[in-house]
Amino acid sequence: MTVELHVSEGWLTVCELSDLTPGRGVAVLLPDGGQAAVFIDRSGRTYAIDNRDPFTGAAVLSRGLVGCAEGRPFVASPLLKQRFDLVSGRCLDDEAEAVRTYPVRTAVTSAAVA
Repeated sequence: MTVELHVSEGWLTVCELSDLTPGRGVAVLLPDGGQAAVFIDRSGRTYAIDNRDPFTGAAVLSRGLVGCAEGRPFVASPLLKQRFDLVSGRCLDDEAEAVRTYPVRTAVTSAAVA
């Protein structure tokens, strides 16, 4: 199975589902030169947000710590520790900031079907 993000060009395959480890992120390069951070939680739900930390400008969110606050999954930036909701992208520590979220889906690859 593959993980796909919806970008302006359509659905983009970014990695194999088996490449993801619950609680850890993976950075992926997008066609526009930007990066997304892709995560999977322990229940198997996948999330994708912009990898760029808006507070520092560094592409590091994929290396952040994943947690849950009030039932909402988040990633904490490894630099200044601000938490970003993995569903909405909003910063839980500063309402003025947010990161982009990407629709994400898993798809069966043709090799897996054969």
